[in-house]
Amino acid sequence: MLKTGYFARWKIFLSEPSSKYEFILTVLFLIITVYTFSRYLLFNEARPGVVLDDPLLRYFTAVDLNPLLFFAIYSSLVIGLVAFSFNPAQLITAFQTYTLLVVFRMAAMYLVPLDPPPGCIDLEDPVVFIMGTGQKIIKDLFFSGHTSTAFMLFQVARNKYLKAYFLLATITVGVSVILQKAHYSIDVYAGLVYSFTSYQIVKMLHRKFKKSTEHL
Repeated sequence: MLKTGYFARWKIFLSEPSSKYEFILTVLFLIITVYTFSRYLLFNEARPGVVLDDPLLRYFTAVDLNPLLFFAIYSSLVIGLVAFSFNPAQLITAFQTYTLLVVFRMAAMYLVPLDPPPGCIDLEDPVVFIMGTGQKIIKDLFFSGHTSTAFMLFQVARNKYLKAYFLLATITVGVSVILQKAHYSIDVYAGLVYSFTSYQIVKMLHRKFKKSTEHL
């Protein structure tokens, strides 16, 4: 499929009924999940949270790294969407992994309500600002969505140059949110774990689905 043209790949992919229905359902669930998450952010923002005593954050003053952080994450997202779109199955995997990751984030934030670390510099994320219907969002802490998303792109990518870029973006974002004290260190570590888990679950489901269809 990869030797054919861009639109030919999609035509071949969508010509299979199972692939077409999987794509439609994947996009539908992604839209529903992202919309639900945008509503959940407002609910979560009004909840009382706990301030953690993070030993790592005691030793420095927060540094504003918003420009670097958001260049790293949004350049990765744009590059990832364009690159993955040349392989429909890869794009679907990315969408499914991200959807599951967002579900995990909502559950994790509900179970672990946190307030921002003392001395933090807020993440000025225009997308989250819009998703939150104009309200500043500062309590979407456990776990780091930006770090986990960058790491998700790294896992899904197959091209070695893309993987290198996404890995660098993951490190940049993870270090930046800690230096900015916009997240606790546990938020970043947990983001990597949840991202890895989400991708492994999606891969496992794909393998099981492939085996079940082979037996038909």
